Amino acid sequence: MLAGFFMTNFNGTLLEDNTVLSPQNRGYAYGDALFETIKTSYGKVLFWEDHYFRLMASMRIMRMEIPMNFTMEFLQEQILSTLEVNQLLKSSARIKLMVHRNEGGLYTPETNNVSFIISAKPIQDDFYILNNDYYEVDLFKDYYVSPSLLSTLKTNNKALNVVGSIYAKENNLNNCLLLNTDKKVIEALNGNVFLVKGHVIKTPPISDGCLKGVMRTQLINIIKALPEYELVEDSISPFELQKADEIFITNVIVGIQPVNKYRKKVFTNEVSKILLQKLNVKIRLN
Repeated sequence: MLAGFFMTNFNGTLLEDNTVLSPQNRGYAYGDALFETIKTSYGKVLFWEDHYFRLMASMRIMRMEIPMNFTMEFLQEQILSTLEVNQLLKSSARIKLMVHRNEGGLYTPETNNVSFIISAKPIQDDFYILNNDYYEVDLFKDYYVSPSLLSTLKTNNKALNVVGSIYAKENNLNNCLLLNTDKKVIEALNGNVFLVKGHVIKTPPISDGCLKGVMRTQLINIIKALPEYELVEDSISPFELQKADEIFITNVIVGIQPVNKYRKKVFTNEVSKILLQKLNVKIRLN
């Protein structure tokens, strides 16, 4: 396989990565698509059950028809075949599994039938490692997330995240924290957020409008099993950020990203280290 050349899986057919997308594709034209970003390590699809059930629940919310062959086993086989053709079964990879409603109609679709696209790109780290590089965040206040079931889904309608990422780059920030219309902190641009104060680890509830993250679910389960910490799902005000001992951001590719600085406050990363170790143990055991 030539460097930089990858194959994409479209409905089970493997195509060159530069295949032209139809301008009538509903994901492209209307954001009528869902996606899962998945990490694989040496042919193992990490947290696949959680990804699969989130995708199925999201498709129901979007009123997409779920094909009879969309079983957990079928989609996993399609991911593995995509890894194989791209020579990524013996390394780690970032998988993007996208499901879009089929072409036809304007805002009102002509059909609720769907197609899927799976792409794969190599990534360096097989397990999760603690990134000790300087990592500064601030609030993004130009636009707000309106809490609803739709705001918890991974659709490809991510204008707020794109504009927020540009804002972060222009202001030499590593990331930004997003607010909902009630001015509560709900998540980062690319993951969920956790705040540590003493023995309490807090994360916003899904009802506040944050993404129902797969890594968020993993860490909630890990924290609940630790007797020395209390997990609280409750709203986070911006005022709480500067009082926290620690803040970290989570997603399935990075795992846990500690925040070093928010405005004038500098944070530790002791809890991040503990949770990262527990996370890697969980992966090895599963």
